[in-house]
Amino acid sequence: MPRQEQIDFKVDASSLYREDAITDLKVASIRRMVPVSADGRDDASRSPVFFGHTQILTPQGPLPLQAKLMANNLAEAIQAFPEAMEQEMGRMVEQIRKMQEQEQKKQQGDSRIIMPGR
Repeated sequence: MPRQEQIDFKVDASSLYREDAITDLKVASIRRMVPVSADGRDDASRSPVFFGHTQILTPQGPLPLQAKLMANNLAEAIQAFPEAMEQEMGRMVEQIRKMQEQEQKKQQGDSRIIMPGR
Protein backbone atom coordinates (compact mmCIF):
# COMPACT_ATOMS: atom_id res chain seq x y z
CA MET A 1 0.00 0.00 0.00
CA PRO A 2 1.42 3.41 -0.93
CA ARG A 3 2.50 5.67 1.88
CA GLN A 4 0.10 8.50 2.57
CA GLU A 5 2.56 11.22 1.56
CA GLN A 6 2.79 9.68 -1.95
CA ILE A 7 -0.94 10.02 -2.66
CA ASP A 8 -2.00 13.29 -4.28
CA PHE A 9 -5.31 14.31 -2.73
CA LYS A 10 -5.37 17.68 -4.49
CA VAL A 11 -8.71 18.51 -6.15
CA ASP A 12 -8.43 19.55 -9.80
CA ALA A 13 -10.37 22.83 -9.63
CA SER A 14 -10.35 23.11 -13.45
CA SER A 15 -12.28 19.86 -13.88
CA LEU A 16 -15.23 20.06 -11.49
CA TYR A 17 -18.71 18.69 -12.21
CA ARG A 18 -22.07 18.70 -10.50
CA GLU A 19 -23.96 15.43 -10.82
CA ASP A 20 -27.66 15.41 -11.72
CA ALA A 21 -29.52 12.09 -11.60
CA ILE A 22 -32.39 11.52 -14.01
CA THR A 23 -34.47 8.33 -14.04
CA ASP A 24 -37.65 6.92 -15.52
CA LEU A 25 -38.07 4.72 -12.39
CA LYS A 26 -38.23 1.67 -14.66
CA VAL A 27 -35.11 0.96 -16.71
CA ALA A 28 -33.02 4.05 -17.23
CA SER A 29 -30.81 6.05 -14.94
CA ILE A 30 -28.88 8.87 -16.57
CA ARG A 31 -26.22 10.86 -14.79
CA ARG A 32 -25.64 14.33 -16.21
CA MET A 33 -22.28 15.70 -15.18
CA VAL A 34 -22.62 19.49 -15.41
CA PRO A 35 -19.30 21.38 -15.55
CA VAL A 36 -18.90 23.93 -12.79
CA SER A 37 -16.23 26.42 -11.82
CA ALA A 38 -14.51 26.42 -8.44
CA ASP A 39 -17.14 28.85 -7.11
CA GLY A 40 -19.93 26.39 -7.98
CA ARG A 41 -21.37 28.26 -10.96
CA ASP A 42 -22.08 26.45 -14.21
CA ASP A 43 -19.09 26.52 -16.55
CA ALA A 44 -20.53 27.23 -20.01
CA SER A 45 -17.12 26.81 -21.65
CA ARG A 46 -17.33 23.02 -21.17
CA SER A 47 -20.03 20.58 -22.28
CA PRO A 48 -21.95 18.30 -19.94
CA VAL A 49 -21.08 14.60 -19.89
CA PHE A 50 -23.76 11.89 -19.73
CA PHE A 51 -23.55 8.35 -18.34
CA GLY A 52 -26.25 5.70 -18.58
CA HIS A 53 -26.86 3.10 -15.89
CA THR A 54 -29.18 0.13 -15.70
CA GLN A 55 -29.13 -3.41 -14.41
CA ILE A 56 -30.28 -6.70 -15.82
CA LEU A 57 -31.49 -9.53 -13.65
CA THR A 58 -29.61 -12.82 -13.95
CA PRO A 59 -29.94 -16.10 -12.04
CA GLN A 60 -26.86 -14.99 -10.06
CA GLY A 61 -28.43 -11.62 -9.20
CA PRO A 62 -28.54 -8.12 -10.69
CA LEU A 63 -25.79 -7.26 -13.16
CA PRO A 64 -25.05 -3.52 -13.43
CA LEU A 65 -24.40 -1.94 -16.82
CA GLN A 66 -22.85 1.49 -17.28
CA ALA A 67 -21.74 3.38 -20.37
CA LYS A 68 -20.88 6.89 -21.43
CA LEU A 69 -23.63 8.35 -23.60
CA MET A 70 -22.51 10.28 -26.64
CA ALA A 71 -24.84 13.25 -26.23
CA ASN A 72 -24.83 17.03 -25.98
CA ASN A 73 -28.09 17.33 -24.07
CA LEU A 74 -30.60 15.25 -22.13
CA ALA A 75 -32.84 14.55 -25.15
CA GLU A 76 -29.86 13.10 -27.05
CA ALA A 77 -28.82 11.11 -23.97
CA ILE A 78 -32.29 9.56 -23.74
CA GLN A 79 -32.09 8.57 -27.40
CA ALA A 80 -28.55 7.20 -27.03
CA PHE A 81 -29.36 5.17 -23.91
CA PRO A 82 -30.81 1.97 -25.48
CA GLU A 83 -28.01 1.47 -28.00
CA ALA A 84 -25.31 2.24 -25.44
CA MET A 85 -26.75 -0.33 -23.01
CA GLU A 86 -27.04 -2.95 -25.76
CA GLN A 87 -23.41 -2.37 -26.76
CA GLU A 88 -22.25 -2.54 -23.14
CA MET A 89 -24.20 -5.76 -22.60
CA GLY A 90 -22.59 -7.23 -25.74
CA ARG A 91 -19.13 -6.29 -24.44
CA MET A 92 -19.92 -7.83 -21.08
CA VAL A 93 -21.21 -11.08 -22.64
CA GLU A 94 -18.05 -11.33 -24.76
CA GLN A 95 -15.88 -10.71 -21.72
CA ILE A 96 -17.70 -13.44 -19.78
CA ARG A 97 -17.24 -15.87 -22.69
CA LYS A 98 -13.51 -15.16 -22.79
CA MET A 99 -13.23 -15.68 -19.05
CA GLN A 100 -15.10 -19.00 -19.31
CA GLU A 101 -12.82 -20.15 -22.14
CA GLN A 102 -9.74 -19.23 -20.12
CA GLU A 103 -11.08 -21.10 -17.11
CA GLN A 104 -11.78 -24.19 -19.24
CA LYS A 105 -8.25 -24.09 -20.69
CA LYS A 106 -6.80 -23.69 -17.23
CA GLN A 107 -8.78 -26.66 -15.90
CA GLN A 108 -7.70 -28.81 -18.84
CA GLY A 109 -4.06 -27.80 -18.37
CA ASP A 110 -4.18 -28.37 -14.61
CA SER A 111 -5.38 -31.95 -14.96
CA ARG A 112 -2.42 -34.08 -13.92
CA ILE A 113 -4.33 -37.30 -13.36
CA ILE A 114 -2.65 -40.15 -15.16
CA MET A 115 -5.17 -42.67 -16.42
CA PRO A 116 -3.89 -46.25 -16.78
CA GLY A 117 -4.16 -47.58 -20.32
CA ARG A 118 -4.05 -44.17 -21.96
